[in-house]
Amino acid sequence: MNYPGHTISAGNTENGIVSAIQQQLNQKGCGPVAVSGVFDAATEGAVQLFQARFTDQHDNPLTVDGIVGPVTWATLFGSDTVLPVTTAPNVLLTQVLAVAASQVGVMEVPTGSNNGPDVNKYQDAAGSPHGDAWCMAFVFWCFQQAGKNLGRPNPAVRTGGVLDMWNRATCKRVLAANAVKNTSLVLPGQIFIISTGGGHGHTGLIERIDGGLLTTIEGNTNNSGSREGIGVFRRKARTINSINQGYLEYQL
Repeated sequence: MNYPGHTISAGNTENGIVSAIQQQLNQKGCGPVAVSGVFDAATEGAVQLFQARFTDQHDNPLTVDGIVGPVTWATLFGSDTVLPVTTAPNVLLTQVLAVAASQVGVMEVPTGSNNGPDVNKYQDAAGSPHGDAWCMAFVFWCFQQAGKNLGRPNPAVRTGGVLDMWNRATCKRVLAANAVKNTSLVLPGQIFIISTGGGHGHTGLIERIDGGLLTTIEGNTNNSGSREGIGVFRRKARTINSINQGYLEYQL
């Protein structure tokens, strides 16, 4: 059975889906729960036990919340039951991702300086001072180059500020809470927005979604996903519920 594209939790009335979850929980040794098709307290507890005992496809701990989202589903039923999402919704975002992929491996010069020939070109494009954090400047530059390649104006707000982009963008936006409930809203080419507190944030581009895990291309980061990193990295560890602000989806 394939993941239905939305989370399953207490109160869910989809009998066939809930019954399949209950059967798998019993097979994984996290029951016994009655295969009733009713997501009751016992089923929620069994899901939490499963999440505490098992890890995702990259050996990361599952979130113990009693909710069956795409990552828990992939662990419960197999990663091949959560269909990958690999196609951007429009030609602009397809081109943005191609541009971003060409920059993977760009590093600051010197390391830790928020500077360097390539970093500075991102900052210049977004109107950010050299030496400033540059994750959003990188995203804006990718949109600028994509627009040039397509012979069309860049629709993205010109800014190097993560939350400034979130606040000023007039494109389609997906709130984090809605994305957690309906994971099919998250698509390649979208800009993810994370608020890190104090008016700061981190951002990048979603390249694909596999088994509920996001493959992203991010500037000013590192292998651990820091918001003050050292280069442009492709990362494969973020989850939809780790994005606490939301997603922006531009089109021409």
